[in-house]
Amino acid sequence: MTTMTTRTVEYRADGLTMIGHLALPAGADRRPAVLLGPEGMGLSDVERRRADALAELGYVALAFDLHGGRYLGDPEDMLARCTPLLADPDRMRDIGHAALDVLRAEPRTHPDRIAAVGYGTGGAVGLELGRDGVDLRAIGTVNGLITGRPGEAARIRCPVWAGVGSEDPIMSPAQRSAFTEEMQAAGVDWRLVVYGGALHAFHHPTVDHIVRPGVGYHPRHAQRAWHDVLDLLAECLPLTRDAGR
Repeated sequence: MTTMTTRTVEYRADGLTMIGHLALPAGADRRPAVLLGPEGMGLSDVERRRADALAELGYVALAFDLHGGRYLGDPEDMLARCTPLLADPDRMRDIGHAALDVLRAEPRTHPDRIAAVGYGTGGAVGLELGRDGVDLRAIGTVNGLITGRPGEAARIRCPVWAGVGSEDPIMSPAQRSAFTEEMQAAGVDWRLVVYGGALHAFHHPTVDHIVRPGVGYHPRHAQRAWHDVLDLLAECLPLTRDAGR
């Protein structure tokens, strides 16, 4: 593990001033980078710690914001913002592109070696970047198996890994089927891991506020999903000695 540094970054997206968390690995060379998206509640210390962990491994990591610096702990507030957002691919793309621009502008970032990993709404944003034809090395999404507009998945230029809990009522079997059919029809290199017995947001440690029905933490599968994400990055965005070239 290497020593890393962090800083807060502000940028505009979706008519808001977003407040992201940038984590940088030790050294001065250019490194592979990860755009990290949060669940619908918004950016929290959970995602900041994940970005830090990626930086300790050697990646530049930006945990991006969804709600202009707000964390929406009330499920009704979260749904009021995220439901129309998830129904609007162009808005999701704008949020993703704004964060991606910040990540690419960081001198430590290798601009041609970037992956997008996200959870829930943040995962949907990463998928929309792929459907918009963005040159990413990998896309990983947990709980965010959102289908796109017809035919646009054919623009995805990288492997897609997806994880979901078997008992997730929000990402239902029908939703999972629609997502995998979309990926297959588009010729995407895709994988889906179904974690047995897990609910929605199974990766997110228990919070101290009300959550939607069907949401619950599964520590064992949370750890497995994190290792699956790291395996995806190791395959598609390896940390080699010449990573900055």
